[in-house]
Amino acid sequence: MNDALTDYTAHVRDLFGPTPTPWVRETGTDHDVLVVGAGQAGLGVGFALRRFGISRVSVIDAAAPGEKGVWRGIARMRRLRTPKVWPDPEFGFPELSFRSWFTRLHGRAAYEDLDRIPRTTWADYLDWIEQVVEVPVRHRTRLLDVEPGPRYLSVRLEVTDAAGARHRRTETTRKLVLANGVESTGGPAYPAAIAGLPAHLKAHTADPIDLAALAGRRVAVLGAGASALDIAGAALESGAAEVHLFVRRDELVVQGPGVVGGLTLGARESFHRLSDADRWQRKVVQARAGRSCTLESVQRAAAFDGFHVHLDAEWHTARAVGERIVAEAADGIHEVDLVIAGTGYQYDPATRPDLARLAPDIATWGDRYHPPADLAHDELARWPYLGDGYELSERSPGSAPWLGRVHVFSAAAGLSFGIPVGDVMSLATGIPRLVDAIGHDLYVEDQAAPTVAGTPAAAASFRDAYAHAIWTPDLAEDLRPTGT
Repeated sequence: MNDALTDYTAHVRDLFGPTPTPWVRETGTDHDVLVVGAGQAGLGVGFALRRFGISRVSVIDAAAPGEKGVWRGIARMRRLRTPKVWPDPEFGFPELSFRSWFTRLHGRAAYEDLDRIPRTTWADYLDWIEQVVEVPVRHRTRLLDVEPGPRYLSVRLEVTDAAGARHRRTETTRKLVLANGVESTGGPAYPAAIAGLPAHLKAHTADPIDLAALAGRRVAVLGAGASALDIAGAALESGAAEVHLFVRRDELVVQGPGVVGGLTLGARESFHRLSDADRWQRKVVQARAGRSCTLESVQRAAAFDGFHVHLDAEWHTARAVGERIVAEAADGIHEVDLVIAGTGYQYDPATRPDLARLAPDIATWGDRYHPPADLAHDELARWPYLGDGYELSERSPGSAPWLGRVHVFSAAAGLSFGIPVGDVMSLATGIPRLVDAIGHDLYVEDQAAPTVAGTPAAAASFRDAYAHAIWTPDLAEDLRPTGT
């Protein structure tokens, strides 16, 4: 960090002012809030909770220091897809914005000349945010299991020490926030055709793929979304001889320049207030339209002679023949060295080992809303149905009230809130909404809880400060006028 940025960092920290006085009652749990995931969303949530006076907050991440988040890993776009003018994770402090940071480093003219933010520049910015907000992160710590308790949740964690040894421990928390990105309450979605292939012959865009190992190889990519085009371009840039993109539709759904999902700020902030029918209808239409990609990602891959797009070419079967894959697609037989699924994610809680104990009680959209036949969509029906504070809800009302202790601030909230929660566009207003909901729940619960002795706790006395001024009847007698 250069001297100018060091001084600016100290200046921003000074603007935070004193740490708010903690107000949440001590209940004997290890945490008031445990946040899973230390990427841009998890760090933001941890910081905002502390600024709200909720001090017993812990943030955990399965990755080692310097390896968390997606921006130097599975995110393979050259530049962010969101415009630079969209709200940043500044948490109420304009000095924390990307613009302030970038201008401090490179000057105002450089910021004005910037179109979209380069991915690695954004990663550098988030590294700075972590330094400034000073939210402690417990690295190499993975969530394994969640068990309900009477007034808390028991969470089982796996901690990997510096030597690589794994240790398990159980801790308790009143609230659990899942800020674990695109996998969230589910995981990668794989086409059925490649399910039986050996692990070394297939991958998902969610995997840490060794791009250098693709040099000279023939690669198939299944999917037409942004991640599929990004891995295609990255593979070709790394020396892949050919990349064949297989798409089920008759055309790619391409966003033009300056277009990001067609969402206005008003739509992003009001979507969760729409009726279930309206939210469902909009998401089904979006899902049926197909995943979109940016024009930039298409141009990136199409710049190589080895890039080939197969339209109306869904894979029906795939089998391993030696160290290669022979696939039967709608447009014929193809032989490749590796297949990469760019087919997105699913958000069924029942598929997550860490949520297995909770899953039977979690309400999904299929439980809460039954659409007309022409709007049926099995995949969307398995997404969790969330409340206004991103909290899980019960499949059978009254049967599992403790589910409200789990908040999903990640991609699985997309059907309930209309946007990719945890992404850049959701942070500026989503984090305050989440913190407000958590703060409300803890406050109300604290008011209802009995004190240790069943009586209100005694307040500290400052009588000494005014004891000499207390009026007494004897003093009043002495001060009566003479002759009365």
